[in-house]
Amino acid sequence: MQATAAVEDRIFHALSDPSRRAIFESLTRGEAAVKDITARFKISQPAVSQHLATLRDAGLVNGRREGRRVFYSVEPRGMEPLIDWIAHYRGFWTEHLERLDQLLEKLDT
Repeated sequence: MQATAAVEDRIFHALSDPSRRAIFESLTRGEAAVKDITARFKISQPAVSQHLATLRDAGLVNGRREGRRVFYSVEPRGMEPLIDWIAHYRGFWTEHLERLDQLLEKLDT
């Protein structure tokens, strides 16, 4: 359970930053080199590299070296822990909201 929570924490942390979310979103359209990613955003190359390292550490992207260039792409399974977390709480809230709705209907009568 703690290992799963640590993975979820890394994903939430990685996606909590607007620049990292934008970089991640841009990579959903396809693989890109650090230079190309830097050109898309108004942030420095070192900052882009730091954001990519955080996304990689969270398991959300992969890097592939080709000579001196590193190409990044989205890791398809990277979001699975977050999707599982959302699915768990979707069921939790659906059940509780249904019970609240039943209670409110009972109070109305």
